[in-house]
Amino acid sequence: MPEQLESEPAAAAHLFGDRIEIARRFTQNLAVHGEERGLIGPLEVPRLWTRHILNSAIAAPYFHGRAVDVGSGAGLPGLVLAIARPDVEWTLIEPMERRTAWLSEQVAELGLSNVTVARMRGEEWTEGRVFDVATARAVSAVRTLLPITAPLVRPGGRLVFLKGANVASEIEAAAKAVRKHGLVDIAVEVVGEGVLDEPTRVFLATVSR
Repeated sequence: MPEQLESEPAAAAHLFGDRIEIARRFTQNLAVHGEERGLIGPLEVPRLWTRHILNSAIAAPYFHGRAVDVGSGAGLPGLVLAIARPDVEWTLIEPMERRTAWLSEQVAELGLSNVTVARMRGEEWTEGRVFDVATARAVSAVRTLLPITAPLVRPGGRLVFLKGANVASEIEAAAKAVRKHGLVDIAVEVVGEGVLDEPTRVFLATVSR
């Protein structure tokens, strides 16, 4: 029997607006099937809303146009953001078959016409720099993510990574990659203070060339 899903926080309806019912269905699906399908760990269901769903959704204002989530996994943050931002065209890149099967099932069940699922590694993308924004959450350190994500983004586009408390040291360690990929306007913004129990740290960078 799966662990009990936590009660929906009040902030959920605020963040998802008229898309809240879709967000509820996705969260319930992940709570019921996530552990058995190897998508989330056994301790995550009791904090699924606060630690994962809302932690992803709070970043929704950073996206526009065409966006890509690299290493989408269970759909965090890509599917959550696609629910919150139906006006953005999303590509979810994920190499593992069982995860892409899950993502495709959820896209179909939830009626997300703004999502494409691509089974591949980010480095295998062949369609060029077509995205306005690239994102990733809990995939790798900034230094590792930059060579994978920056080549997907058009000049003038942005990288938006959802990171943990060590993001400042990750940026320091990524200095060489930052220069190599022509990144400017590096910043970290803390979003969700006063709204979420755990605010989200967002790494931002503009791809200048």
